[in-house]
Amino acid sequence: MGALLQLGRKCGYRPVVSRRVLLILGAVLTTFVAACSVPTAPGGAAGTGGTDGSTMVLADGFEPESLHPLLGYGVEGASKIFDGLVAHDADRQLQPALAAALPTPSADALSWTVPLREGVTFHDGSAFDADDVVATYRALLDPAYAASIRSDFVTLAGVEKVDATTVRFTLTQPDAAFPHRLTLGIVPAEAVATPEPLAQSEFSTAPIGTGPYRLGEWRRGTSMTLEANEQYFGGAPAVRTIEIVFATDDNTRAQRLQAGEFDGTVLPPALAQTFAGSEYTVRHHPSADYRAITLPSAHPVTSDPAIRLALNYAANRQGMIDGLLAGQGRPASNPIPEVLAEYAEPSAQFRFDRAEAERILDAAGWVRGPDGIRVRDGVPARFTLMYPAADTVRRDLAQAFTSDASAVGIDVALEGLGWEAIEPRMEQDALVLGGGSPFDPDIVSYPLLHSSYGGDGFNNPGSYANPEVDATLDAARRALDPAERVAAVKAWQRAYAEAPGYVFLVFLDHSYLVREKWDGYEQVVDPHTHGTTWGPWWNVEDWTPKA
Repeated sequence: MGALLQLGRKCGYRPVVSRRVLLILGAVLTTFVAACSVPTAPGGAAGTGGTDGSTMVLADGFEPESLHPLLGYGVEGASKIFDGLVAHDADRQLQPALAAALPTPSADALSWTVPLREGVTFHDGSAFDADDVVATYRALLDPAYAASIRSDFVTLAGVEKVDATTVRFTLTQPDAAFPHRLTLGIVPAEAVATPEPLAQSEFSTAPIGTGPYRLGEWRRGTSMTLEANEQYFGGAPAVRTIEIVFATDDNTRAQRLQAGEFDGTVLPPALAQTFAGSEYTVRHHPSADYRAITLPSAHPVTSDPAIRLALNYAANRQGMIDGLLAGQGRPASNPIPEVLAEYAEPSAQFRFDRAEAERILDAAGWVRGPDGIRVRDGVPARFTLMYPAADTVRRDLAQAFTSDASAVGIDVALEGLGWEAIEPRMEQDALVLGGGSPFDPDIVSYPLLHSSYGGDGFNNPGSYANPEVDATLDAARRALDPAERVAAVKAWQRAYAEAPGYVFLVFLDHSYLVREKWDGYEQVVDPHTHGTTWGPWWNVEDWTPKA
C-alpha cells in the first residue's frame, strides 16, 4: 500500500524544539487474536495510565507487519520510532526534523540540498550524520533491497553526501511535491549495509531510530510497548510508556473501552457517538481519507465508460454519510479533499442523479432484462465488489453502493475477504479502496490515476488509463509556479470527470475516544493512516499530565 500513504507540504523554517510531526504511535496492519486473549490492559488495571500520567494505554484495530521504513512503516512521517528529514506541523506545513532547515532547490529544481541537524543520536547511542541519510535513500533506490515504497520515489535519481552535515538529492525531473516525500524515516547506515531483501532483515522487528520513542516489546498479535527516548533531541517525552493493544473488532474495542481498559481508541463514527457523555471525549477529526470503488479495466463490465459514468451518478454519497457515518464525512468525486480547497474543481463533482445514470445506460445500449438487470450483447451488467471483511465501514459502504447500483440495473455481488485473498484479484474485481493525503495533491492522485502505475499494487489497482489525465498530472507535477500548478490540477480533475475510472464515495471523518488526562492535544486533518497513529496522538511526545 506504499503509494497510498505518501504525504507532504510547503516551506517556512522555524526551529523544532518539540517535533510536532505527524508520526505513528504504532502504525498498524493486520491481526488480533480475540478480546479474551488480553483480559486487562497491559499497562495495568483499567488502562488508567498510572497515577502520574506517565503511561498511556491505547487500542488499535490493526497491527504492523514490519517496522522498517523502507517497507512502508512511517513513510508519511508517521512513526514515533523514526524521524524523517522533515515533518508536518498541526497546520500541515513542513518543518525541519532531522534537517536543520527546509530543503533548498537548485535553480532548475533538479536537485535539493538539505542541511542536517547536529548532535542527534540513534536509540543505540550512535551518532546520526549524512552517511545514514545517503545509505537509507540508496537502499531505497537499489533493487537488491526490494524496498516496497520504491515506486513512491520515481523522480529520485540519486543522493550524495556533500559533507558530514549536508546531503543533496538529484531528480530526473522537477517535482513540486518532492520535499514532502522526505518524511521517510532514516535508519542507521549499518542497518542497510548488506544488499539483500529488507523483508529478511531483523531490523523489521528490532528497529533503531532517532524518534521520541523506542520499541520496548512487541508481542505479536497482542500488543506493542513504546518507551520514551531519554536522549531525544526534542526533549524526553513526559508520557514515558505507550501500550498499544491490537484488537481488530470494533465492537470488542468498544466493550473494552466501556470497561475502562484503555485511555483511547478509534471507532466508526456512529459507534463512537454512543460514548458521548461518558468519561471519554469524542473527537471527530476531518480527514483526506477517501473510500472509493475501483472499476478494473480488465473486466468487461467495469471497463465500460457508460457503466463507470452511470455509477458515479447513481451513488447517493450524502445518503451514505448521513445513514452510515452519523453525518461525519463529506462527499467525494476524486482524490482532492476539502482541505486542499485551492486545488478543487467545482465542475468536476458528481451529483446524485439516478435519472441521469439511467439515461447514460440506455444510450449506451444497456437494456434491462426480465430480472431488472441490464444486458448488452448478451453480457449482464454484473461484477464482484470486494471489501476487507474486518472493516465494518467499508462493508457498510459496499452494501449501500450495491443498493444504489441495483436501482439502475447493475448487479454487484459482495465478497468480504482478507487482504491476502483480495490483492491477487484487484486487477479483475472491484474493491472498496481507501487512501488520501491532506498535504499535497500529487502524493496520492498521481500514483492512483496515472497509467504508468497501472496494476502496481494499491497504487492504480484497476489499471485506469486516460491520456489527458496523464498529461495534466505530469504538468502538475512539473509545475513550480503555484498558479500553473493549480491550473494543471484542476485540468486533470475535469478530464477525469469526463471519463472516471473509480466511484469515489466519501471522505471519512476519523472518530476517536480520548481520556482527558493530558494537556497538549492539537487537532489535525488526518490522512488515510489513522488509529493510534495520527488523530489525537500525533504529537503525544509533547503531551504532559494534567495538574
